Amino acid sequence: MALQTLVIGGGIAGITAAVELAEAGKQVVLIERLNYLGGNVSAFNNYFPKLCPPACGLEINYSRLRSNPRITYYTGASVRSICGSDGDFRVNITVEPRLINNMCTSCGLCADVCPEERPQTPGRKNGEKAAYIPAGLVFPMKYSIDPLVCKGEECGKCREVCEYDAIQLDASEAEVEIQVAKIIVATGWKLYDASRIENYLYQEEADVITNLEFERMLAACTREKTRLSRPSDGLTPKKIAFVQCAGSRDVNHLAYCSSVCCSASLKHALTLETGYPDIHTEIFYIDMRLSGRNEKLLNVAEGKERITLT
Repeated sequence: MALQTLVIGGGIAGITAAVELAEAGKQVVLIERLNYLGGNVSAFNNYFPKLCPPACGLEINYSRLRSNPRITYYTGASVRSICGSDGDFRVNITVEPRLINNMCTSCGLCADVCPEERPQTPGRKNGEKAAYIPAGLVFPMKYSIDPLVCKGEECGKCREVCEYDAIQLDASEAEVEIQVAKIIVATGWKLYDASRIENYLYQEEADVITNLEFERMLAACTREKTRLSRPSDGLTPKKIAFVQCAGSRDVNHLAYCSSVCCSASLKHALTLETGYPDIHTEIFYIDMRLSGRNEKLLNVAEGKERITLT
């Protein structure tokens, strides 16, 4: 029996690698540190350059993943150790308990009665309960419980209302050992801490937000059929400025270019131009760095009256 391939990271890159390998006849183990696959892209409003929603790509890949018996996946899983060499690795994986098992039907009763809330973070909706499904297009679409805020057996309200015996508040972590021939690392990216760029007043001004936070605000408006509003006063803004290279190409922060920020800001500007005819946007940049099909975004934006490139 041929050894498996391990893919570390369950975002769009890791999922794509897993399904492509499996459809080519390989056995694959896919692991993700969080309780859900999908990564950052799952909470996006739309992709570039086509400006279509995450469902365009993610749902297709979820379907490919679900239907392929060559893929084994673990969520809430982290690599504990790796030993061996190319062609023969032994990997130990720790799988954290979800506290809700696969009997979950996603009815939401556990969240309805849960008295505890997770702390708000960028991309996490305010008031999210300890029993939760993240906003966006995640997989599996089943509830899990945040052990850092759950009171466990001391509370137990979720267990009282669950009709499917899905609540397992006493579940413990598991250890899994696998042998693999190859390892693909697709651990994705994380946002630079904007509070370190002091001159932008990110922590002082409510209306100064990151590009990713803005993406998730637009996504929430789309999901909830609401209109975009300023964090400071709840009103719809008339002008929005995008400041490029904030924290990148800077010896005091990150020396390199992310290569995606220009495309992301152009995408936002075009989304606003279509959906919010009263909003004017201005993009301040050093250089416009786009590649491949994303160059089309610039060509389209340059012809829009309500988009200014400075």
